[in-house]
Amino acid sequence: MTTSARVFRTALSAAAVLGVVTAGVVPAAGATPTGEAGPAPTVVPAGQGLPIGDADLVETRSSQVLARGVTLTRIVRGTDPAPADQINTTPRGPWVISVLTIDPKKANGHLKTTYGPDLAQVEKTSDLVRSAGALAGVNASFFTFTANPQYPGDPVGLGISDGKLLSEPLTDPAEANLLIDAKSNKVVMGHLSWSGTVRNRQTGAELPLEFVNHPPVIPTTCATLPDQTTCTAPGDVVLFTPEFAATTPVGAGVEVVLDRRGCVVRTSTTRGTTLTASQTSLQATGQDTAALLAVAAKGCVRNDLKVSNEDGENVPLHSGLYGVTGRYRLTANGEIVVPSGTGSFFDRNPRSIAGTTRDGKIVLAALDGRQTTSVGTTMDETAAVAKALGMRNAINLDGGGSTAMALQDGTLVNHPSGAGGAERSVGDAIIFVPGR
Repeated sequence: MTTSARVFRTALSAAAVLGVVTAGVVPAAGATPTGEAGPAPTVVPAGQGLPIGDADLVETRSSQVLARGVTLTRIVRGTDPAPADQINTTPRGPWVISVLTIDPKKANGHLKTTYGPDLAQVEKTSDLVRSAGALAGVNASFFTFTANPQYPGDPVGLGISDGKLLSEPLTDPAEANLLIDAKSNKVVMGHLSWSGTVRNRQTGAELPLEFVNHPPVIPTTCATLPDQTTCTAPGDVVLFTPEFAATTPVGAGVEVVLDRRGCVVRTSTTRGTTLTASQTSLQATGQDTAALLAVAAKGCVRNDLKVSNEDGENVPLHSGLYGVTGRYRLTANGEIVVPSGTGSFFDRNPRSIAGTTRDGKIVLAALDGRQTTSVGTTMDETAAVAKALGMRNAINLDGGGSTAMALQDGTLVNHPSGAGGAERSVGDAIIFVPGR
């Protein structure tokens, strides 16, 4: 059994209390979280601070309790602003890190994810936290962003919401998935795979699904044909759910709308329709248009979706299960496992990370970057921070301009890297919601 498969199977033991982080949590400058006021920042003894930058850097930490079992800690390592031309290289920092720690044994609430009104559009992390009534949260998955202006919030990789697969995991081994069981507040990490099939219940005819809630590709050789059903170039077959957007993607191809039983409600030789809460649809382009029409021609169809871990074992999609996509594991079973690499992604950047400790605490962190007041971290430095904060298992979430942590009133805990600290709108967020 692989290491990450073991992590998935045992679903959530994790390691050691937050290293040297003091109990409680600290608000970022300007943040005014509710709860018991924390002590003034304290200086961390030499040799007990984060393992980044020069060893003689001054490091301070302050903490505040947001609620029983939930703390927010602010770490500042280094005192002098970095020269603008040395942000990516200076060993003097500074680094500013906000750490949210949740102890499921004490906290009254549940961890989950939220994508806002629909998958296709983007919202600020602060708005996602506030509108969900969450105590706090951090941005999560990678998303389409500028690659598709019409659907910028479309997840790039795994997306699961309350047991429903809303976006399929990628085959790219760099993808790192985070699963949350909101009922038990258990969190596991690894790399998932999936398979999807459309099957006619009466005839047994089958057709593989390429995507879930992603606009299908129209082959260029088919784009000028008036009748897509005659196109012989390869295309896509995509399942759409009501969570995607107000309407399904519009364009050439065919679309079959299904009711909750999988029976055909209507069929169209163009794509684009509105789905009710109980409906789904199947879209096809290219040569798959004729194949989809044939499969859905008689009776009802069944969409078989299966999610598996690295050993090929089934991961049940049950109520209360949530999942997001990151890029690269940082730690696994207490060891740093981030791969070596080059390029801008591996340079110093703002980072958002999620992990678990040996005793089952959940840790979410936002590392500010690309600023003279906080330079950010390389992938190696990010992994070192995760391990130093006690994250026995951790993944790197979407970062850069997306990195944001917010409190229940929408107050930002960190300082995003956008001009003037502007907060970027994102695809989804990991949040902690009070109450059972």
